[in-house]
Amino acid sequence: QVQLVESGGGSVQTGGSLRLSCEASGRTLSTYVMGWFRQVPGKGRELLAGVNWSGTITYYVDAVKGRFTISRGWAENTAYLQMNSLKPEDTAVYYCAAAYSSGSPGRGLNEYKYWGQGTQVTVSS
Repeated sequence: QVQLVESGGGSVQTGGSLRLSCEASGRTLSTYVMGWFRQVPGKGRELLAGVNWSGTITYYVDAVKGRFTISRGWAENTAYLQMNSLKPEDTAVYYCAAAYSSGSPGRGLNEYKYWGQGTQVTVSS
């Protein structure tokens, strides 16, 4: 069993930066793909970025490509999402997720088994 806890959310102004962390316990993440998702009220949860078990394959949706960076911290058993040039439309609850896989990061919600509780990100104009 894997437990995930996100942190690092908060309120920033347009153009600001935040770094989200996703700390895992219960298992090491060395054989897990990781993903970051977000959700706004009334809408479905959407994938933003994913990274494979070794950190060598990443995926980003167009809305965050060039602004967000997903990475892994092996010693800390943690995944990160560095968010730069934030926009008001980035306001959402952000979730990390994990799935046991040696392949590329999945792009669907149902491909991830373990989820964190979410952290709020608010970007003001």
